[in-house]
Amino acid sequence: MFRGANKLTLDAKGRMVMPTRYRERLQERCGGKLVVTVDKDQCLQIYPLPDWEEVERKLMRLPSFDVQARQLQRLMVGHATDLELDSHGRILLPPNLREFAFLTRDATLIGQGVRFELWDETRWNERRDAWLASDDTPGALPTELERLSL
Repeated sequence: MFRGANKLTLDAKGRMVMPTRYRERLQERCGGKLVVTVDKDQCLQIYPLPDWEEVERKLMRLPSFDVQARQLQRLMVGHATDLELDSHGRILLPPNLREFAFLTRDATLIGQGVRFELWDETRWNERRDAWLASDDTPGALPTELERLSL
């Protein structure tokens, strides 16, 4: 499982160094082979290849006549790009995906279990602060979340 928030710096070529604490797990899980794609929140999602293949299969099983399903397939599968960790633990993010997520130099990598989210640092801080300040009155959460005990 990947967890935690990590501040990162992208170099001028758009390379990102994967934090050391994840590299061994990524080598074991996928031999350093990753897939990056876009997310509706305008961040990037980074998956180890086997986990992405499972997500992709689920996406492609969605009903083809469902407009929202097709939009999600176009967004996630259409922008999916194969990446590989180099010998220095870096990945090269394609320019079009960096542009989509507003990534320039300062970024935040958020562990999300089997995947990561990569955010522009300023956008991440703004979104996180907005979520923390959002309305949490009774009935504001879906029923499944209201019953969740942490």
